[in-house]
Amino acid sequence: MAALVLKPGREKSLLRRHPWIFSGAVEHVEGGPQAGETVDLMSTAGQFLARAAYSPQSQIRARVWTFRDEPIEPAFFRRRIRGALEVRARIEASSASPASDPESRRGAAAADGARLIYAESDGLPGIIVDRYADMLIMQCLTAGADGWRETLADLLLVETGIKTIFERSEADVRQLEGLPPRAGILRDSGSASSPDPRSFGVVISECGLKFQVDVAHGHKTGFYLDQRLNRQRLRELAHDRQVLDCFCYTGGFALNALVGGASSVLALDSSASAISLARHNLALNNLPADLVEFQEADVFARLRKLRDEARTFDLIVLDPPRFAPTAAHAEKAARAYKDINLLAFKLLRPGGTLVTFSCSGGIDAALFQKIVASAALDAGVDAQILEHLSQSPDHPIALNFPESAYLKGLVIVKQSASQA
Repeated sequence: MAALVLKPGREKSLLRRHPWIFSGAVEHVEGGPQAGETVDLMSTAGQFLARAAYSPQSQIRARVWTFRDEPIEPAFFRRRIRGALEVRARIEASSASPASDPESRRGAAAADGARLIYAESDGLPGIIVDRYADMLIMQCLTAGADGWRETLADLLLVETGIKTIFERSEADVRQLEGLPPRAGILRDSGSASSPDPRSFGVVISECGLKFQVDVAHGHKTGFYLDQRLNRQRLRELAHDRQVLDCFCYTGGFALNALVGGASSVLALDSSASAISLARHNLALNNLPADLVEFQEADVFARLRKLRDEARTFDLIVLDPPRFAPTAAHAEKAARAYKDINLLAFKLLRPGGTLVTFSCSGGIDAALFQKIVASAALDAGVDAQILEHLSQSPDHPIALNFPESAYLKGLVIVKQSASQA
């Protein structure tokens, strides 16, 4: 088998079970492997360390399949897929248990949209699989994942019983891997009852709400499944509050605020198609249209205008797109996060609540908190963190792979005049 021999001392990350090897750690390559091929990772002393997928065009030169000396074959992927599905089944069972806290966990049980495979966290680097009702959305984002694409699709049909797979392998990371974008139907039963992604008619249920999901063109795989429990938390915070929902996408937070009893909701997004789908989802759920206003707008510019108009709100949600995909973008992203949070503090009434998020991998939780604290300081307000939020449990965080913890959220209360 082809092998990557590491420079002296560069095996330490593998001994800690971190699944990435960067190009600078490789001393030399043996056997002339092709992109996506399985290679052994070896120390300079000849010690076997791991078995990985080779990616000659990426700075992440190898992604570990296994730290054991075992063959990488269809049976290996079947075991990993089954393991991931078992984890999701346990999550669903615990969420539905009478012993679980219904307020904080109900959303996981009452949903037919879920992440089934989460890349490195499930021992399958570069592979994402989401379920939306009777359809699977698969992403193969790396050379190794792409090489096993057909095998993975066949195994998913058998292991899940779902017959339709739509592929969304078009994220920017594929360019770094030297791979072209790919999207379209990968497997289709041809059944008349199967949802057709080209009609954008895939409807999922989540804790009593219905959402139409554009799996062909929507962000990520069509919906922000990672925010499921956070949407339920917002529902609990929204009663009798005037809500401002920034970067509202297709209405996930806005609709939950209405169900929670918000007195009004102003929801902003720059995407006309997202706003259109948000309005459709509002009608789909027969919610009061007179209590919500969806506006297509540049969110930064609209917030500045609201500030200049002296508008204020009781509850503000900031769920912006990823500003910093890697640490190299952190400085520029920090300015954007500070700006948006500073504006939010200006628009928030004393005693009001800010629910603010970052999904940027290049901004860790500690840095995000510092950025928000700096924004509050510049806004001249005192505030307290009431809660830390994270991604839903179907996006598990691997202890050996801190990069899998990408979604950071804070629930912050702005102090009232009596507290100051």
